Amino acid sequence: MNKEHQFSPLKVRLNELNLPGDLKKLNTAQCTELCNDIRKMLIHTVLKTGGHLASNLGVVELTLSLHRNFDSPQDRIVWDVGHQAYVHKILTGRADSLPQLRQQNGLAGFPKPSESEHDTFITGHSSTAVSAAFGMAEAMRLSGDRQHYAVAVVGDGAMTGGMVYEGLNNAGKSKVNLIVILNDNNQAISKNVGAIAKYLAKIRSSPNYVRAKWKFESVVRKAPAIGDKMAIGLKKTKDRIRQNLVQSTIFDDLGFVYLGPVNGHDIEELDEALEVAKSYHRPVLVHVKTIKGKGFRPAEENPGEFHGVPPEHPELLRIDMESGDPEISIDECFSTVFGKALSEYANTDPDIIAVTAAMKYGTGLQFFYGAHPDRFYDVGIAEQHAVTFSAALASMGKKPVFAVYSTFLQRAFDQLIHDTAIANYHVVLGVDRAGIVGADGETHQGVFDIPMLTAIPHCKIYAPATYEELTRCLHEALYTDTALTAIRYPRGKESEHFPMEPDVLFTHIAGEGMLLVSYGRISEQAYEAMQALREKGIPCGLLKLTTIFPLPGEIFAIAQKYRKIVFFEESYAIGGIGEIFAMQMLRTDWNGTWRCRAIEGFVAQGSVSECMERLGLTAPQMTQYAEDIWHGKA
Repeated sequence: MNKEHQFSPLKVRLNELNLPGDLKKLNTAQCTELCNDIRKMLIHTVLKTGGHLASNLGVVELTLSLHRNFDSPQDRIVWDVGHQAYVHKILTGRADSLPQLRQQNGLAGFPKPSESEHDTFITGHSSTAVSAAFGMAEAMRLSGDRQHYAVAVVGDGAMTGGMVYEGLNNAGKSKVNLIVILNDNNQAISKNVGAIAKYLAKIRSSPNYVRAKWKFESVVRKAPAIGDKMAIGLKKTKDRIRQNLVQSTIFDDLGFVYLGPVNGHDIEELDEALEVAKSYHRPVLVHVKTIKGKGFRPAEENPGEFHGVPPEHPELLRIDMESGDPEISIDECFSTVFGKALSEYANTDPDIIAVTAAMKYGTGLQFFYGAHPDRFYDVGIAEQHAVTFSAALASMGKKPVFAVYSTFLQRAFDQLIHDTAIANYHVVLGVDRAGIVGADGETHQGVFDIPMLTAIPHCKIYAPATYEELTRCLHEALYTDTALTAIRYPRGKESEHFPMEPDVLFTHIAGEGMLLVSYGRISEQAYEAMQALREKGIPCGLLKLTTIFPLPGEIFAIAQKYRKIVFFEESYAIGGIGEIFAMQMLRTDWNGTWRCRAIEGFVAQGSVSECMERLGLTAPQMTQYAEDIWHGKA
């Protein structure tokens, strides 16, 4: 690597560099200055746009070193989850787009191959990078490319997900150019839990032997003429000695060469470790120790709070820009209402158990944990395990409640069917972030849980539109229902002006001629559309559903009285409630006009309101759509 100073000013600016190639030409002092600038850029930008701050502050030096030691995109860098890839985006020429981070038509908050050739794989969910990078490395081998590498950057939080070990187990026996970077900051979204966290803490505490080993190999390799041969011989000898004298790590046992722990904020140490890792030409795991939130004291002290920050939302997050001190103030929202209600019910019911997959605060379960810590389980980023664990609890007469984001529930489909529904176990799902979530984009929109859950026999689904409905539905789910039951609710707050009375089944506002049907938070927009249509002289009624599957039988007698039915749905259309409603109507003798506006395809990033407008789910758009149907234009 050429580390000679080739730029006149000490403080190199990003716009002076041909990225990422020129990063190899910087000396250590210049790298340090550049890292400082990048941290300032991240803090200034993310506190305005919203996004993942602490995780990106922690990987600045690591990302810089990766691009100094590898040739992206010929070398394929895969970011697990991908929320920590902002620095990668900056260093691959997208700094000018950072102010539009997570905005509509702006820079994505996760790696996106359609955005840049340097984003090699789309990632938004956890524990997938090792499998993806191994596939890329194997493809290189099959194509005869032994020069380039596939690199997976995996956080220690992702190491609680089982798919990581599936990938490591499969890759470890191979002979490919695969390097796994374990970014260990001892902090995922919620604090890491379980045996893996304890294991990493143990091997963190005794790094001297391994560090000396790879540093010595690096020095020997640089020796003239005999360096490579001597290094290879030393590797074999030292590996034998280590097998006899030093307890191996789980990564060694899986077939990986283990290097580390390495100081993830020391450019020279990182460069040396990656240089040694490349020399093996076989699967290597480099254990890098970083500080989440590095360089911004509030994020270092409260990494969980600064994992994901909202855009300029003073009621959610207030920052003293002089001192950087945070004043966290989370207002009431669907998640907190759910968590508080569950904790209240548990006060008088010792069988209620709360389960989360590394989302204690995101799902509002911190209230349950505070009141009932002996009945609270954070299983790590392991949704499959969470569902089967809950099913087993239910098999023993307990009332498990698994609170999970809609997008992450997708990861446990087999367990919902095989381990839960077939045996008819009573597991309650709190499906948080259901519907459009906005700026996180395609990987996080909660629009597939309904088609997934309606495919499962005997599953029941509620879609409350208000806090009161949410608490009522939770009570029904716990004490009336007896099988797999889901309560889906959106991100954020309820409407302060929701016009309809709460009910766990449905609410009907009678009319004539045309019936609008909807559920969840967009019921308010449907109500406004009904009023607007009436003002235009179009006779119209509204049916708001709360129990959305199976549909209450009474609603079909109501629907048959209308000539035209228009269904609005904040969910994927195929397999959605609209299709199920239409199928049920076809089984009657009704022969009117039926239309449904729902989601087709994936939903790109933008604010929730921007996404809703693109989908045609605002009140004015609903009004126009229904009016066109009334006049036979649609």
